[in-house]
Amino acid sequence: MSLGDDTGQTRIRLPEGSDGDPYGGARRGGRSSSRSLVTVVGVVVLLIAAIAFANRGGDDSAAEEGAASADSPKAAATAPSGKKPVTTKAAGIPAGFTHDREGAQSAAANYAVVLVSADILKPARRTDIVQQVFVADKQAALEDQFSKAYTKDFLSNIGLDENGNAAAGNTYVSRTMPIGTKVTSYSDTTAAVEVWCSGVFGTAGEKSTNPVTSDWFTMTLQLRWADNDWKVEAFSQKDGPAPVPGDDKASTAEEMAKAVQEYGGFTYAR
Repeated sequence: MSLGDDTGQTRIRLPEGSDGDPYGGARRGGRSSSRSLVTVVGVVVLLIAAIAFANRGGDDSAAEEGAASADSPKAAATAPSGKKPVTTKAAGIPAGFTHDREGAQSAAANYAVVLVSADILKPARRTDIVQQVFVADKQAALEDQFSKAYTKDFLSNIGLDENGNAAAGNTYVSRTMPIGTKVTSYSDTTAAVEVWCSGVFGTAGEKSTNPVTSDWFTMTLQLRWADNDWKVEAFSQKDGPAPVPGDDKASTAEEMAKAVQEYGGFTYAR
């Protein structure tokens, strides 16, 4: 599902045929030989890297640690800090982030999960989300924008009723998984954080015309330190970066619905 500053959108992929389970697509072929070659090359590269590491001196370790701690877009930009995630929640949403760069990144990651969730489509739940996630002076305007975007017709087009619930026998899925974060600007009172995400969205059901699929996107959140916590002032979203799709076999609608019910989410920390 795709959200932005001005409107909410959902990318919908219709099944190629009208018969059968839209989730039971065949495994994509033609990649086994290339995959084997990549595996062999990967093993060789790992062996060379292991030998090089074993023979490397330790004089440059301090410099590498300093580079890894920076917020610039380097390979180690989102290396674990070792700090535990927040343990408090408000309205079911993680809260109480630290007043520093790491806290801003943690807040942005957790807010990205909430803003692209199935709950944001439910009017009763949306008010709680807006009041907890956004700064006070933006709440009324943003809730009005959400209401105008997620109309009854919009919800009906993706198989939901006016309360954001799927029809009997169906399960609506919208899960977001942050892959990494990057601070693009920071001060004592504001921060801009990009969150690279993968997600799954759609309706799991035998007759669904909006089957669960996946996407990759980057969400940019403008944060403000308010009420002793990081809050969202504005946010936007763009597609990618996206990897080459794998050759995984699509699960059935029943398997997707069961997974959503059985697997809970996480609280994310920088």
